[in-house]
Amino acid sequence: MATKQSRYAEESIRVLKGLEPVRQRPGMYTRTDNPLHVVQEVIDNAADEALAGQGQRIAVTLHADGSVSVEDDGRGIPIGLHPEEKVPVIEIVYTRLHAGGKFDKGAGGAYSFSGGLHGVGVSVTNALARRLEVTVYREGQVATMAFAGGDVAEKLAVRKAKAGDRPHGTSVRVWPDPKYFETAELPRTDLMHLLRSKAVLMPGVTVTLQQEKPKDDQTWRYKGGLRDYLSQSLPADALIPLFEGEQYASGAEAENIAEGEGAAWCVAFTEEGNPLRESYVNLIPTVAGGTHEAGLKDGLFAAVRGFIDMHALLPKGVKLMPDDVFSRASFVLSAKVLDPQFQGQIKERLNSRDALRLVAGYVKPALELWLNQHVDLGKKLAELVIRQAQTRQRASQKVEKRKGSGVAVLPGKLTDCESRDLAFNELFLVEGDSAGGSAKAGRDKETQAILPLRGKVLNAWEVERDRLFANTEIHDIAVAIGVDPHGPADEPDLSGLRYGKVCILSDADVDGSHIQVLLLTLFFRHFPKLIERGHVFVAKPPLFRVDANARGKKPAAKIYALDDGELEATLDKLRKEGAREGAWSISRFKGLGEMSAEQLWETTLNPDTRRLLRVAFGELGFDGTAQTLTRLMGKGEAQSRRELMELHGDTVEVDV
Repeated sequence: MATKQSRYAEESIRVLKGLEPVRQRPGMYTRTDNPLHVVQEVIDNAADEALAGQGQRIAVTLHADGSVSVEDDGRGIPIGLHPEEKVPVIEIVYTRLHAGGKFDKGAGGAYSFSGGLHGVGVSVTNALARRLEVTVYREGQVATMAFAGGDVAEKLAVRKAKAGDRPHGTSVRVWPDPKYFETAELPRTDLMHLLRSKAVLMPGVTVTLQQEKPKDDQTWRYKGGLRDYLSQSLPADALIPLFEGEQYASGAEAENIAEGEGAAWCVAFTEEGNPLRESYVNLIPTVAGGTHEAGLKDGLFAAVRGFIDMHALLPKGVKLMPDDVFSRASFVLSAKVLDPQFQGQIKERLNSRDALRLVAGYVKPALELWLNQHVDLGKKLAELVIRQAQTRQRASQKVEKRKGSGVAVLPGKLTDCESRDLAFNELFLVEGDSAGGSAKAGRDKETQAILPLRGKVLNAWEVERDRLFANTEIHDIAVAIGVDPHGPADEPDLSGLRYGKVCILSDADVDGSHIQVLLLTLFFRHFPKLIERGHVFVAKPPLFRVDANARGKKPAAKIYALDDGELEATLDKLRKEGAREGAWSISRFKGLGEMSAEQLWETTLNPDTRRLLRVAFGELGFDGTAQTLTRLMGKGEAQSRRELMELHGDTVEVDV
């Protein structure tokens, strides 16, 4: 039976306008289990006003009809026309993606420190709401505007302020649309925790939560900040009293740190129980951590290790690792970063590389001073850390004994790591001998192994399993990993797995991308259980290095950028710090071999600053991915690949 051919022509191309992308794929912009995150976007805007020193009150009301109101006493959104767009600024803020006052990071900008620059924010709230109403009190006027489904429902109306009106501030009432969420109910506990944390992080600011039915009011206002918050949440028998500190950059005290950047922290160590860990960037909760937490970890470890070395407390044969210190630490960390770069639209993890050095640079000397002022408590902490290290090493030795028999002879070009603990071990499959040499010199010998690959790996998509080991590179990879080739329906023996992470590290050019695809093809086809269980990763080395002399007599700062977007953000930050235009040079890495061992460690190998992407099957699932790879890698698929290139070739930018 003949089937009707689908038509693909000019009219087939659809351009999503305005907030349509959000409504079509809400999961790309926010969490869809409940509306808390879209409400949080409104709360964060109110908190940014307080963070800028422009507000002292945030009030949230849960109405009986399911809507939520957020009020603040900040400056109020500008109510005039945008000078370039010629439409009301309020309309732009609530209906345009990538628009807002937080992009203006220049001198005199409205928000020097705010929750990120993804530029979606409250416009996503509007897109996923049945109705949203805004009232602004500003400069003796009151402006109102309403939206429905993200579009303007009631045009901007402005009147003179009356007696009883607030002098300044913004009030937003939103009715989240239930069809975009699994449940329309706001998780009350999570909302209370969010509001309480805002009050903790902004001492002196009053945060209230009111509920119409049943009637319930709560107010938070802290003077003691992080100390009060952490002490209320910890058992009374914490190992040492709270270690707290706060420091922010002022003047030209450090290169590549903008004035006002810094952190406040409060840390306690406990022998038992689950540690409490909360971190924030410009008041945004980062539940997945990030580089600011890595900076706290580095600072704590360096100070404690220095104290242990100075007092000769470390037993023979015990080797300390950062997690030995960090695993028993409870903390609240609040960082201020001028231009934070987050992973994902919902800002759960901070990716800004500078944040690690920023936080570690302030925490380490502060804890060193504290430990030397409280030597007895420092020795108690040292005992706890050493016990953690001994427990870890004993567990690792047990695993090694179980694996010890019948291990194949490892390939000679493999530079192995010392540890046998899967929680830490990493194998890097590195393109080229020159890059392999830099990686060997720059790696962490304790936990990181290097296997250099010569040339391009065989396309293993249509290679039979019993013929795989005829290829030397594939043989060496399989033996180094310690797992035999298998299929998707097999249950392979993974007890011989030698590394918790297998990381593909290739150049950022066309050949590097090809090698990456060939290795991913190998793992998907012949080692699918490694992908399924989260053991395969792709390392992302930076494309750019910026050498900036923004501080006159100080040596040039070296800043790395992952891509064009991060490069532009880096240059914006340099301008904010006072660097004159062009007072920097930009170099683009063509290959890993151009990097020194130190550069490779700092940008690509260091677990605290690198970008490492976990490989997963994604939305297509195993079968859908297999179909795609057949089209891309199959020997008899030349025609379909040609059609694919003809269809999408003009949308790809290739740097050859």
